[in-house]
Amino acid sequence: MDYSTNDSKSTSKKKVVAVVGGGLVGNLNACYFAKRGFQVEVFESREDIRQAKIVKGRSINLVLSHRGRQALKHVGMEDTIISKGIPMHSRMIHALNGTQSPIPYGKKGQYILSIDRANLNKELLSGRRMKFLIPMSPGEHAHHEYHLSEEIQADLIVGCDGAFSAIRKQFLRQSRFNYSQTYIPHGYLEFTIPPINGEFAMKPNNLHIWPRNTFMMIALPNLDKTFTCTLFMPFEEFEKVTTGDKVIEFFQKYFPDAIPLIGAEALKRDFFRLPAQAMVSVKCSPYHFGDKCVLMGDAAHAMVPFYGQGMNAGFEDCLVFNEIMDQLNEDFSAVLPEYTRVRVPDDQAIADLAMYNYVEMREHVNSKWFLFRKNVDNFLHIIMPRTIIPLYTMVTFTRTRYHKVVKHWHWQDKVRKDIVHVHSTLFKGL
Repeated sequence: MDYSTNDSKSTSKKKVVAVVGGGLVGNLNACYFAKRGFQVEVFESREDIRQAKIVKGRSINLVLSHRGRQALKHVGMEDTIISKGIPMHSRMIHALNGTQSPIPYGKKGQYILSIDRANLNKELLSGRRMKFLIPMSPGEHAHHEYHLSEEIQADLIVGCDGAFSAIRKQFLRQSRFNYSQTYIPHGYLEFTIPPINGEFAMKPNNLHIWPRNTFMMIALPNLDKTFTCTLFMPFEEFEKVTTGDKVIEFFQKYFPDAIPLIGAEALKRDFFRLPAQAMVSVKCSPYHFGDKCVLMGDAAHAMVPFYGQGMNAGFEDCLVFNEIMDQLNEDFSAVLPEYTRVRVPDDQAIADLAMYNYVEMREHVNSKWFLFRKNVDNFLHIIMPRTIIPLYTMVTFTRTRYHKVVKHWHWQDKVRKDIVHVHSTLFKGL
């Protein structure tokens, strides 16, 4: 598809940017480059989701926070997207006995947003003239075909084609390109909690979590008053549940309050509708090749979904690249290596934090020590707001660089332990 604007910065021939991948990061990137006056073409193998009857792909709900909002704000889309999201002010912890306890995300007024993936992508596709460039399927009429062998001249290729990026695959041919992918031993399945009498079946302004130490279930609210539930669990545990009766037995043991919400028959049906899906973490470096090609989003740094930062980090890629373009006057030969230098340590840091947060969500939130530590962090943040900042606050409600977040977190952890040690010593002496 073509992205074009009428606010071109120059009457001279525009530079051409080819964005490969018409997902969230690819489409936001197209908006950024179009705003700068570039001629932008987006290449996507799937059909236009605005016309598709069924939108294929992952359906895990998205969480939009400060970094993603700032990236959307720059292209004038923040308010539109926020109006179609549902604020979540806290985690709502579901104990095994059915009691519910909220853990606020940040200070009063701070929240994250539950966003529908397909709706967000449709919004990013709207507002500009577009033409999809799609590979020809066998049997299609000639006037529908698009010959991928046709040579496309572009000044810059931007790879936004996901965790299994075809663009990144070409980087593997180059010397000194580092790449790793790690599948975690856990998969996920999705269920739906329907409305009750036309209203949400649970409190909607929370991210609901059923932490069960080695696995967990979460639920995020949708605009249609449903909740999307996602069960994260080791594949070997999924494989033990082989019949509908065992599904109900499993839920009665670990998530008894969810059975009437989802419905016993829906549980038995949806548990086997699809196999449990895998989750992969991808790291690579550098993100660029010469002055002609750069990777962003999952193509550069796919991560597991447990910090809600995959989309936000991808959107921030676009914003950071745009900021570097301003600093270096759109000189690709300088911009691309600087983007790699700045962004690689940050994206790899948040990928590691995403792994860590799974343990926190499924296990630590059950711990009295975790709640005590969180209260200590919040108290210290009140009296020293610029010195002590909770980890989640730094990640979710600021644009502090991710790798600096990790360094500050480790320093704070030492300070907290020293404070707790001093207080423990004092109390023992009384």
